[in-house]
Amino acid sequence: MNRRSLVLLAVFALVATLPVATVSAAPGGRSVLKGSAPSWASSKNYAGAANPASGVDFRVYLDWQNQSGAEAIARAVSDPKSAKYGQYLTATQFRSEFSPSQAQVGAVKAWLKGQGFTIVYTPSNNKYIAAEGTVGQASAAFGTSFGMYRIEGQVLRSQSTNLSVPSSIAANVAGVLGLDESGALVTFDHVVDKSAAPPTAGFRNAPPLSAFWAEKVSPYAYPSGFTDRTSPSTAPWVVKGNTPTQVKGAYGITGSYDGAGQTVAIIDPFASPTIVSDVNQWSRNRGLPELGGSQFTQIVPPGAYNRATNKRWHPSAAYSEETLDVEAVHGMAPAAKIVYLGSATFSQALDALMNHVVDKHLAQIVSNSYGFATELLPPGYVKPFNDILIQAAAEGIGVYFSSGDFGDETSTLGFATVNWPASSPWVTSVGGTALAVGADNQKVFETGWGTSSYACNTTTLVCTKAAWTGGSGGGYSVLFARPWYQNGIVSNRGRGVPDISALGDPQTGYLVGQTQGFPGGPAYDEYRIGGTSVSAPIISGLMALADQKAGAPHGFANPLFYANAGRFADVLSVKTAVARRNFINSVDATAGTSDFLRTFDDYSGSPTQHTGPGWDDVTGLGSPNGIFTP
Repeated sequence: MNRRSLVLLAVFALVATLPVATVSAAPGGRSVLKGSAPSWASSKNYAGAANPASGVDFRVYLDWQNQSGAEAIARAVSDPKSAKYGQYLTATQFRSEFSPSQAQVGAVKAWLKGQGFTIVYTPSNNKYIAAEGTVGQASAAFGTSFGMYRIEGQVLRSQSTNLSVPSSIAANVAGVLGLDESGALVTFDHVVDKSAAPPTAGFRNAPPLSAFWAEKVSPYAYPSGFTDRTSPSTAPWVVKGNTPTQVKGAYGITGSYDGAGQTVAIIDPFASPTIVSDVNQWSRNRGLPELGGSQFTQIVPPGAYNRATNKRWHPSAAYSEETLDVEAVHGMAPAAKIVYLGSATFSQALDALMNHVVDKHLAQIVSNSYGFATELLPPGYVKPFNDILIQAAAEGIGVYFSSGDFGDETSTLGFATVNWPASSPWVTSVGGTALAVGADNQKVFETGWGTSSYACNTTTLVCTKAAWTGGSGGGYSVLFARPWYQNGIVSNRGRGVPDISALGDPQTGYLVGQTQGFPGGPAYDEYRIGGTSVSAPIISGLMALADQKAGAPHGFANPLFYANAGRFADVLSVKTAVARRNFINSVDATAGTSDFLRTFDDYSGSPTQHTGPGWDDVTGLGSPNGIFTP
């Protein structure tokens, strides 16, 4: 089944604000939560009944009190034109003004206990009540049956119809997360150009590898329509991987700022057991300080459950994600503190992790490199998370999300859509670029990330197009209208994605170091990685430098960014290509190698995108141009 099956609602009308989960009356004093059952839970995908004895953990989310007031505060403290700009609320102040009341929480808890559920946790902002029990209990409590459904090569559990709850509590319920396993459809936004297992299973880049752009030149001619006026007549070999020094040089990051006194949170599933030793070895190889003392903290907060709910991923599949996120932030801001929040599941508790970092105000910047391939999700998935993002903005916490790795998703879903949560108007969505860095660590050129692969014959030197492989996520939301800060810059009525961009193309990717499983046993090694999973933590690290220089957090920075659009380096179209060689077995040449050409600024598989002057739906306002301060 292709990724078209991820679509959970066929059409949304464009509205001024996020549609909330609507409630309708049901028999017996109950109310139906409309849109609470995913559309993939349909008869054509049905694989059988869910085991009623199976365990289930979930969260019942409540609405903020005075929702419009919370949004107004979040806007005022984030808008440089407002008299309240920068006057952020503390977590305690936000709770006292907007959190659901103890009475509201108590009513939901009493009902859940009465249905036989065990109450696990309620955060201090009262945003949700986490509970666990069995599928049978959930079926009786929420007035629905549960089945197993085939989706994306998996068999996932879901309620078969919309949920219902007692009318006495329905008006306060924003959504219920975790009863169905839609969280298993969350994807990483990183690319290692490998079709087999994730890097933990062993991956190496095959030489020839350049130390900088066009150091080594291949014998392969550029594809038709793709040339490079800055390089020789044939395509250069791909780089080994850009280092922090190269990235900072290309983006004009100078001075002694190192992120000291700043804290960046990173949210991912699981936690790599070798992360500290890997980052420190990688740092030594780069001449960077190691992560020392309390500089790095890993947390699995309450409400992030121990039950393995995702059948698709083994924990090791996420180790490369944590590795690249931590090394990208540390590379940009080597003195900043990093708080890593992981869960014991792949994606079922990512909302709980975000709520924890925001409600406890653990950091001023939050980096996220995951998302759904579409924003067309039930309101019960979207609104609770969006509410947490509003609290983050009100408290002066900047939340950064990767924009996705498959362009406008046309090549995978069959129609254009942006990713969630990157489409929220309360996050800074980060797109990806192809970045060429010269021998002097200065930018040769930068263009939008959009790539097609051409398979090359090593004898005839003829390269034939194979497929479009991906690119920076972008486009226009159908859930959210264009936010105020994009007025006059984004012409579409929908919220435009991304906002800004940074290195993301895996052909010009970031060099990371990780312990992997090779034929001779586990070993530390370094490889090139890309995707907007790289772009988001690079920007997060650079914003730590910006906060240090400014002496205060930027908070939710989009209003400031769009008011100073000219401060970014405009990313323009450069049609070119690079050559690369892959090990067929992913680790060495014993099974042979294959050569390819990969194009830049290519949207043949993403027809609604283009890179051009000003804001565009590939690179947003552009890429960093020095440390950004007001």
